[in-house]
Amino acid sequence: MTDLLKSVEAKVNEQIPQLNPGDTVSVHVKIKEGDRERIQEFKGIVIRLRNSGNEASVTVRRMASNGVGVERTFLLRSPRLSKIVVERHGKVRRAQLYFMRERTGKSARLKQKFD
Repeated sequence: MTDLLKSVEAKVNEQIPQLNPGDTVSVHVKIKEGDRERIQEFKGIVIRLRNSGNEASVTVRRMASNGVGVERTFLLRSPRLSKIVVERHGKVRRAQLYFMRERTGKSARLKQKFD
């Protein structure tokens, strides 16, 4: 049975590092427009991680113009993900950072974790 499950699983992308909630990341996504393909960057804070094999995903939140929050969920094993770059590690005490949805401005900042 495990051989059958392994044959269905997608391969792991080596361009994706170890992620934690509170990390500020830059996600590079391949976007197809007509017959052209380009890479779009999405910078934000990881507010949710789901590590469950083939359905592993990460939710990234950023503040767009006029203080509007935008969240995107990316499948970690998707071929559309080009790479993920961790810019800084945030110091948090919980696994899901849903409280960040109500915060704007200075209260939406996380302290930096130094390793």
